Amino acid sequence: MTSAPTRPVPMSPTATDAPGAVPPGMLLRELVFGAACAGAVRAAANLKLADALDEQPATAEELARRLGVEPGPLERLLRALVCYDVFTGTGDGRYAHTPLSRLLRADEPGSLRDIALWCTEPWTWQSWARLDDAVRTGRSVFSDTFGKEFFQYLHDDAPDSAALFNRAMTQSSRQSAQDLADFLDLTGIATVADIGGGQGQALAALMERHPDLHGTLLDLPKVVEHADPRLLPGGPLAGRARLVAGDCRVAIPVQADLYLVKNILEWDDDSTRRTLRNLRAVARPGARVVIVENLVDDSPSMRFTTAMDLLLLLNVGGAKHTLGSLTALIEESGLLLETVAPVNPYLHAFTCTVV
Repeated sequence: MTSAPTRPVPMSPTATDAPGAVPPGMLLRELVFGAACAGAVRAAANLKLADALDEQPATAEELARRLGVEPGPLERLLRALVCYDVFTGTGDGRYAHTPLSRLLRADEPGSLRDIALWCTEPWTWQSWARLDDAVRTGRSVFSDTFGKEFFQYLHDDAPDSAALFNRAMTQSSRQSAQDLADFLDLTGIATVADIGGGQGQALAALMERHPDLHGTLLDLPKVVEHADPRLLPGGPLAGRARLVAGDCRVAIPVQADLYLVKNILEWDDDSTRRTLRNLRAVARPGARVVIVENLVDDSPSMRFTTAMDLLLLLNVGGAKHTLGSLTALIEESGLLLETVAPVNPYLHAFTCTVV
């Protein structure tokens, strides 16, 4: 067996003339084969390859026996993944973990396995192929491609994908919830409402951090039915939690000292305007509103956020915000924007007051 190949020298996109740099023609070839990289990560996640590799390096043959797959193709998959630092070759025909491969393990704190699978679901490949159509028209191509709107398609035709979506969103929310709990100063705050808060991981983290805090989770009926177990009847936070089924674009029947609006203002601008208008209509003067979003113009994760921005265009006709676009919508709503600050390298918090 041959040993794993040496990883190509990393390069800056502007350093094409530096010693060891990849020539522009080869770099473009690598970019247009980006689907191979995403497909390799998906295959590793589906095969549970990272779970099969423990702390001791192993050969492709050893891993193939553990997984019940063919060793030759597995070697080729590993060889490709090593090029992206997902696993590494030890030089003697064996493979070992890297920080990236560990994130594909189910038992790894901060695991991204479900997110990796969600972002590479079979329907995504068909959607990406029509990005030029979305750019021409400025609208989602999903219903034209699949005959139904995005969430209706998941519910009716792709229940496994819908379940994966819920797991991925839960995984993502759980990881950012602690950062948000560390970030928010709740001095003088007795009640928090998490608007469109999904299963309520962020709300639960805040309530665990602040034992006297009462919280309300507002989301669609099928979402709140499956809220975080800590918030459901019998859960440790149930006595201080209220679950409200509703659509924040229609009404927000909740009074609170602080309203949390996290990663939901990515629809079309009209839906965002209606949500902010409904919030301002119900909130008492002096209440705080904290809007948390990924930005596409002020983040070290630009490759990720711009990719998510394009996927939103394809699927639902939505968009990730720039600092300017979200600020303009907040000011248009009549909320008083006080500060904008990073929660972590990927999220920004817009702290506002109801006037």
